[in-house]
Amino acid sequence: MPVESLFPRLEPLLARVQKPVQYIGGELNSVISDWDSAAVRWCLMYPDAYEVGLPNQGVQILYEVLNERPGVLAERTYAVWHDLEALMREHDVPQFTVDAHRPVAAFDLLGVSFSTELGYTNLLNALDLAGIPLYARDRGPEHPIVIAGGHAAFNPEPIADFLDAAVLGDGEEIALAITEVVREWKAEGSPGGRDEVLARLAAGGGVYVPRFYDVTYTADGAVDRVTPNRPGVPERIAKHTVMDLDSWPYPRKLLVPLAETVHERFSVEIFRGCTRGCRFCQAGMITRPVRERSIASIGEMVREGLANTGFEEVGLLSLSSADHSEIHDIAKGLADRYEDDKISLSLPSTRVDAFNVTLAEELTRNGRRSGLTFAPEGGSERMRKVINKMVTEEDLIRTVSTAYTHGWRQVKLYFMCGLPTETDSDVLQIADLARAVIKAGREATGTRDIRCTVSIGGFVPKPQTPFQWAAQLDHETTDTRLRKLREVLRNDRQYGKAIGFRYHDGKPGIVEGLLSRGDRRVGAVIEQVWRDGGRFDGWSEHFSFDRWMGAAERALAGTGVDVDWYTTRERGREETLPWDHLDAGLDRDWLWQDWLDSINPDGAEVEDCRWEGCYDCGVCGELGTEIQIGPTGRQLLPLSVV
Repeated sequence: MPVESLFPRLEPLLARVQKPVQYIGGELNSVISDWDSAAVRWCLMYPDAYEVGLPNQGVQILYEVLNERPGVLAERTYAVWHDLEALMREHDVPQFTVDAHRPVAAFDLLGVSFSTELGYTNLLNALDLAGIPLYARDRGPEHPIVIAGGHAAFNPEPIADFLDAAVLGDGEEIALAITEVVREWKAEGSPGGRDEVLARLAAGGGVYVPRFYDVTYTADGAVDRVTPNRPGVPERIAKHTVMDLDSWPYPRKLLVPLAETVHERFSVEIFRGCTRGCRFCQAGMITRPVRERSIASIGEMVREGLANTGFEEVGLLSLSSADHSEIHDIAKGLADRYEDDKISLSLPSTRVDAFNVTLAEELTRNGRRSGLTFAPEGGSERMRKVINKMVTEEDLIRTVSTAYTHGWRQVKLYFMCGLPTETDSDVLQIADLARAVIKAGREATGTRDIRCTVSIGGFVPKPQTPFQWAAQLDHETTDTRLRKLREVLRNDRQYGKAIGFRYHDGKPGIVEGLLSRGDRRVGAVIEQVWRDGGRFDGWSEHFSFDRWMGAAERALAGTGVDVDWYTTRERGREETLPWDHLDAGLDRDWLWQDWLDSINPDGAEVEDCRWEGCYDCGVCGELGTEIQIGPTGRQLLPLSVV
């Protein structure tokens, strides 16, 4: 059937909304393919506003990978703001793509990337606007297959009823594999309908189809078992790991936004995975093992990316970019190559023990010298041992003193509040650390023109980490501790004015905790919040804690569980966790022992297995993978502009 553009119906509405440019498409490097010549059609969604979603690296990579494949079409959609949503409902305009403004419901697949659980209500809103039934069981052969990916997909159970499928891990290879299954099924005339294509996807063990699994509960409300309900479906679903990043040099043609976005730079992922072993960090655990991109591949991606975009900044991305075995050669080579073009380089937040001035000087050689960000995470030495963040106060003071001496004047320190075993004293020691930083900076430079900003986020226990069994701190205690810290900093006459303080209250963290460790019963809460008007829950101005708590009280009535049961309750070793059938490669016994070590004053710290021996976390042995690090012996050429 022909699929017409919705733009003639959409365009008259755009003059009545804020930021209409985010809906018109036409970005540099966007792709509009012929609908009729495509055998498989993907709609990719980042469930947030355009300004947040467009720079998302995962969506950009899949957009390019899929559109390069013959006979495959991929377009994008984002969550629409409240003003346009109201007009779309009034004028019967369905959810559309920004590329060719085609209706989302017309595509074969709707792939949704979840970086955070707070995007769940935006998914429901997009499905409803698209005319796609909310519940997977109500969809027919005419509806897209709704597939979730991203970090939150490692526990998709709270939205399981709304998904046809979910995938774990790296998306490049599995997206193409899914495409081929759908292509073959369609070429055969779509035999067996929706159930058949989902069964084919599930059979290989790499795609999770929730409807093919039944969940039972114990008398006390915990999950008892998650079991397949049809033959040919595996008991466990494995994550996907791309082992040769150089074979996947994406993105090369990054989308250049028309509207202002949260990041406007060309980004290269210089390696995936992290083996530092921070016990709170889901991203570090689920992306193991470390796989470095070679220096030559990085150089070529930057050359091609800058030529295709015109950006003037290059972001070298990973979970701990300064840990790349050739980071100094990468930074120097790129700074040399683009010195005349004034292309600046940037890293995400830098580990205290990975920072050195030589690297920092290379990163800032062609651009302005902005502030440095470090993440000690824990305010006291004891807390840093609990979370396996092996950074001492001496390490931090030495690093910031060096930075201040070499011309930096602004340092940002990131901490978490609510970590396991934390006390008021641990949090108040953040003030001591900030004061020591200012004092060291003044002594090193001989000037009082020194600033330190303390930024604090609430800790949320995440699946597939050693802290998946931990009790989350209630929001009242979190807020009380942070108020005490704020007062201590505010009343410090000697250093207080030099220390900035930013924090979020504990309420959004409780909702995130409910969603991150929830089971299928939490889906009713999400639906109720959406029906009550919940949208953009990751934005403080749109988040309503009362709306979530009211919805939870109604939706969970009669289940025997409540919000506290999901959040502030510690789990036991024998309890079946809602995601135990989803395999991130991590050995459950290893995670449990690491949890015990974290709460034991004499517990062992875990070194980085890149440089030390294997700690048998299970990933390499179970998934048949291995750590891939340099040096490779290859060079970044040419080293100067020709």
